[in-house]
Amino acid sequence: MITNSPEDTMRLGEKLAAGLKLGDVVALYGDLGSGKTTFTKGIGKALGVKDFYYINSPSFVLIKEYEGRIPLYHIDLYRLQRLQEIKDIGIEEYLGCRGVSVIEWAEKIKGLIPKSHIAVHFKFKGERKREIVIEDFRD
Repeated sequence: MITNSPEDTMRLGEKLAAGLKLGDVVALYGDLGSGKTTFTKGIGKALGVKDFYYINSPSFVLIKEYEGRIPLYHIDLYRLQRLQEIKDIGIEEYLGCRGVSVIEWAEKIKGLIPKSHIAVHFKFKGERKREIVIEDFRD
């Protein structure tokens, strides 16, 4: 899928979220600024997060929880380098339970991501243009 603006990227997140349910894990892969957080805003909107426009990258707090029709757990692993650091924040508690977990920089926890998950890959194709590939590994 090609998106041509942040708004398109957000709408694609909304579309994906229409099929999400409690316990789903969405693993996001892509360079800094490639649209991962914008995509997550769309997921939040579709899940009923009231102030979805305020969803931002939790780079410094690492995990943000948002109330909605389905709770959204937005996890950003950008600042963490070692798997043990990631385990220390309690990430395993968020994988596959209580709500929908969206993980930015998911490549840092390859071995922890459940087999049943959705992988979303972001690539720059221009200043505002992105190629977004979604792979659904859920049962």
